[in-house]
Amino acid sequence: MEKTQKRVGVIGGVRIPFCRNNTAYADVGNFGMSVKVLGALVERFGLHGVELGEVAMGAVIKHSSEWNLAREALLSSGLAPTTPGITTARACGTSLDNAIIIANKIAAGQIEAGIAGGSDTTSDVPIVYGARLRKRLLAVNRAKTPMDKFKAATRGFSLSELKPSFPGVAEPRTGKSMGDHCELMAKEWHIGRVEQDQLALDSHRKLAAAYESGFFDDLLVPFRGLKRDGFLRPDSTMEKLASLKPAFDKTSGQGTLTAANSTGLSDGAAVVLLGSDEWAAKRGLSIQAYLLDAEISAVDFVHGEGLLMAPTVAVPRMLARHGLTLQDFDYYEIHEAFAAQVLCTLRAWESADYCKNRLGLDAPLGSIDPAKLNVHGSSLAVGHPFAATGARVVATLAKLLERKGRGRGLISICTAGGMGVTAILERP
Repeated sequence: MEKTQKRVGVIGGVRIPFCRNNTAYADVGNFGMSVKVLGALVERFGLHGVELGEVAMGAVIKHSSEWNLAREALLSSGLAPTTPGITTARACGTSLDNAIIIANKIAAGQIEAGIAGGSDTTSDVPIVYGARLRKRLLAVNRAKTPMDKFKAATRGFSLSELKPSFPGVAEPRTGKSMGDHCELMAKEWHIGRVEQDQLALDSHRKLAAAYESGFFDDLLVPFRGLKRDGFLRPDSTMEKLASLKPAFDKTSGQGTLTAANSTGLSDGAAVVLLGSDEWAAKRGLSIQAYLLDAEISAVDFVHGEGLLMAPTVAVPRMLARHGLTLQDFDYYEIHEAFAAQVLCTLRAWESADYCKNRLGLDAPLGSIDPAKLNVHGSSLAVGHPFAATGARVVATLAKLLERKGRGRGLISICTAGGMGVTAILERP
C-alpha cells in the first residue's frame, strides 16, 4: 500500500529580541543565543528530557568550532541527549530551510517532531589570516625538527602577514555587496526613495503596534536586558528618513537605499517546534497552523538577473501545484532585506512582461492587498540575524493564522547567492 504523507503542524516558536551588532549580545555568540532560545522552547512546551526526531539549527557567520551548533546547543537545552542535531546554512533562508527539513521528515513518517531554527551574530565573527600566514603555520606544523620549524616560521616573513581578514558581505562572483545589487534592482524596476522609506516607516509602526497589543508576549523571551527588538524606532517619521544619505550608491546622485530602508547588521536567534497531529495530541499541544508546501529557486544574478529576485520564481511554481492564485492568501510575510527588494518583488508579479517572459505565465500574478503584507512589521524594524529570520517568520505567521481561526499565509525570503526560499502555511 502507498504510504500517505502526514500533515506537519507548527506548534509554536520562541525568539530573543533581535539587536544591533556590538550591543547587548556582543559577547554571547551563536552558541549562547541558541541555548537560550532552545531552552526557552523546551520550557514553554514541557520538553525536558524528551527525545525529538531532529533539531535543525543554522548559522551563516560562525566559528569553525561551531561545525555542529545544533547538536552542541541542544545538549545544553534540556532535551534528551539522544536527540540528533544537524547544522545548516543558506544565508537568509537558513531557518526556513530547517523548517522544511524537519517538515519533510515528519511528512515522510521518519520522525514525529523536531525543532527548526537559527542564530547569527555579526559581533562575534571569525577572524582569519591570509594565505601566506596560513601556509607558513602549516609548514611549521609539518616540520620535524626545532630548527626546521624555526626556518619555516621565519624564512621570508613579513609583518603584513599578521593583518587579519574579517568576513566580507560581498558576493564572491561579482564583488558587489547585497546592497549594491539591490540598488541595481531598484533602478531596473524604477523603485523610488519615497516608497522605500514609506515601507520602512510602516514596518516600524506595525511592529510597535504589535508590541503594544501584546502579540509577542509568548513569542519573545527577554534576554540580556532586552524586552523588545533593538532596531525598533516607533518615533520615526518620513522627514527623519528623508534626511539620511544613500548607504551604497554614494556617488551617482541616484542612490535610494539608506540605513533606514535597509536591514542593519544584527544579532539574534529564533526556533520553532513542528510535529505531527498524533505527536501533538499525545502531549496535549495544539497546532497553530500547517506547513503545506515549500519551494526553493535560484536566479542567474552573475549574468544580469536581480540578486534578490529568486522568490519571484519560486512562488508561482508553488502556487501552480495547489491551484492557487497570488490573491488566495490572508497574510503575506515577505522578508524585508531591503524595502526596495520587497517592492521589486511585488512589481515583478504585477508585470505582464516579466511574468510571461521570465516566469512563463499566461498572465501576471497581479497585486496583493497591502493591508495583508507584513502585518506586524518585518526585518526592517525587527532586525535580521541571517539564520534566525525564517524561524521568526514561521512562528509569527502561525500565530496570526491561529488567531484568525482559519486561513492561509505566504512566506517569501530572498537570500545571498541569488536564491529564494518560500513556503505556504495554512489553518483549515
